[in-house]
Formats: sequence, C-alpha cells, structure tokens
Amino acid sequence: MQKTNLYLYKIVKNNVYIALLIILLFFTVLITNFYSINKKKNENDLLNFLNNSYLKKSLNLIVYNLTPKFSYLDFEVQKGDTFAKIVKQLNLPLVERELVIKKISKFKFINNLYRGQKISFKLNNSRPIRVVEISIEQSKTKTIIFDRKDGLNKFEQKEINKNLDQVVVYKEAIITNSLYSSAINVGIEPNVIIEFARIYGFQIDFQRDIWKNDSFQIVYETFLDSNNKVLDTGKILYANLILQGKENDLYIFKTKDGFEHFDHAGKSIKKSLMKTPINGARLSSSFGMRKHPILGYNKMHRGTDFAAPEGTPVMASGDGKIVRARWCGGGGNCIKIRHNSTYSTVYAHLKNFARGIREGARVKQGQTIGYVGSTGMSTGPHLHYEVIINGKKVNSQKLKLPSGKVLKKKERELFEINKIKLNVLKSKLISSQ
Repeated sequence: MQKTNLYLYKIVKNNVYIALLIILLFFTVLITNFYSINKKKNENDLLNFLNNSYLKKSLNLIVYNLTPKFSYLDFEVQKGDTFAKIVKQLNLPLVERELVIKKISKFKFINNLYRGQKISFKLNNSRPIRVVEISIEQSKTKTIIFDRKDGLNKFEQKEINKNLDQVVVYKEAIITNSLYSSAINVGIEPNVIIEFARIYGFQIDFQRDIWKNDSFQIVYETFLDSNNKVLDTGKILYANLILQGKENDLYIFKTKDGFEHFDHAGKSIKKSLMKTPINGARLSSSFGMRKHPILGYNKMHRGTDFAAPEGTPVMASGDGKIVRARWCGGGGNCIKIRHNSTYSTVYAHLKNFARGIREGARVKQGQTIGYVGSTGMSTGPHLHYEVIINGKKVNSQKLKLPSGKVLKKKERELFEINKIKLNVLKSKLISSQ
C-alpha cells in the first residue's frame, strides 16, 4: 500500500507542470470565449447607437452649425479662361451654375477677361448652395459688383470706384545696364517704363542708340490710396532721354486727336511707322542674302530679325487694320497689318497673339499685338519683321519715314505755354527732392 502511494506521488510530482499547463489553457479558452461574446455584443450595441435616427439628426445639426453660412472664393484669370470656365470650378448644383453663367454672360465686358484680372464669389452654403455676390475687378480703381437679392434669380449690377489721390512724381537715373533695369532701380513702375520706351520708339533704336552712362528724366502721374500705396499710374507729362550728352525732351500736349508727345520745337514724335516694333531686343539677322539657319543654303532674307526672350511684347509699328492673324507656315503665328495704301508690316514666329487681335480688327501705333516666340521654321525665340511699300519688301532699318505733324498758329502758342508750365513743374519737383 505504501509502495502504491509512493508510486502515485511520483507520477503527480513528475506531471505537475503538465497539469498546470492544461488548467491554464482551459482558463485561457474560457476567458477568450467570454471576451469574444461580450465584444460582439458591445459592437452590436455601438452600431445600434450610431444608427439611431435621433443621433444622426443631432450630428447633422452640429455639422451644419459648424459650417459657415457664407464662404468666399477668389480667382485670378489665366490665359484661356472664360467666365463660364471659372464658374464651372465652383462646387455648385448644375441648375445654379447654368443660371449664373446665363445671367452674367449677357454683360459684354464679361466676354473680354484679361490675364491677371481678379474675380471673387460669395456663396451661401445653405442647401442648395447659391451664389449671392460676384465681384469683378475692372481696374485698380474700379470694381463691378453683381448682387443677388434674397429669393430671386436676378443680379443687380453696381460700380464701385476707389477715391485715389493724384500725385505727380519726378524720377531720373543713369543707364548703367539697360533702360528697364535702371528705371526699376529708382522705383519706376513697369507699365510706365513700357510707355516711356513706346513714345521714344518712334525715333530711338534701344539696341544701338543707348550707351552706358546715358541718362533719362521723367515726370508722370501716380494715383495713391489712403495708405499712400500706388494703385495706378497715368500719363507721362515730360520725358528726356539724354544720349551721349544730347537731350531729347518731350512734352505732352492735348490736340483735337487726343494727348500726344511733342519735342521742344512743337514737332510730334509720332511717325507713320515706329523705328522698331519691339524694345530690348538684339538685331540678330539683317535684311539681305544669308545662309538660312534651317534650310542650309543661301536665301534672300526679306526682313529683319530681332532676338528677344520668349513672351516679349511686340507692338504695331503704326495705326492700321489687321489683314492676317493666323498660322503662316514657315512664319509660324504671324500678323500682317495694312497701314494705308502704301505701307504694310508683317510680324512672324509669334508665340501667341494679344487679346482682341484678329483679322479685321483695327490697331493703334504702339499697341501690343503679340508676343515673341519660336513658331514655324525658327531656331530660337525672335521676331521676324517686314516692311512692305507698294507691295515690295524693303529694309526697315534704312527706311526714311515721314515725320509727324508740326504744331502751328494757335496750337503752337498753347503748346509753348504748356511747355513752360511743365518745365516749372519739373523744377519744383526736383527742388522738393
């Protein structure tokens, strides 16, 4: 009996760890099953809670109240944008989108958007989302507002004009690198520099005639807001480009045809054609025989090439009517202007045309008509420029153009008085600095 008990004791002692492991596994399975049953129950309880209609209504109400009633979206017009294209970017119901496009597109100016123009929308986020106000910047001083009345599908138009202070400023600089960079360094606005170059473009070749250490003076209008920030610029009243010590002063004067610039002798600087239709360009290929850069053989080059960065503005060298504005084969995008029964000009390899430029349109001298590109048979960005007289292509660089008009009699007397006033104004501005 004693031997039997001892034997059983040894068996239990040797297998105690196995027994403990079995017990542990049993309790582990029991606990896991209990947890799984409770977890499933808790998940079902949570789903029932979330699907509760009262909870859903409460959450929707909270989210709705957190969403602002009105939101504002601002757009800046890019190349190729239309009003309809911009409206389609708004998260609006189809019916609302079509309504806005229909109501606003009937105003003519909305079909002539320009790059950089700012358009803002005020949206009412109540369902369904609606446009309640549209703000369209016409200029730095004028904004058009379309206001929608509550409950109506009608927009009322009103014009907002900013009250600006006109301040006449005087600037001068020595040209160390280029006219443009020297003018920027003394704080002259870019559009004023372009206008300055335009009025001198009738008599000055900016590539050849300007030397280092030449200088300029300029008196022009600026328009300031209440924070004395320049929002717009006006007319150039006086300009003087001093080249190799020789002064080329110009005075603004209003004639029956509008404001023009005249030299000190009362002679208009405006000629039948500008000397060059582009500023800041390099003469890269002159008129005459040359080896064609693409075809590889000698060929008569019946125009003048001006190398310039892509996108540089190209101007109409004279008043006239556009008779061609399309793809011209080897000339790429090109424009032809008939100025009168005698003169025509051609501008080729353009990247694209300026806004409003199309066949049949009339243009003014100095107006931007396109931008330098490298379309057609071209090895790099440049303008190919042709002058045609009575159907014959001539060398534009050797062309002697008729001068502008000379003021006489009463107009000349008024001009001399105006010139004295502008000289006094310039002196005051210089002394005040």
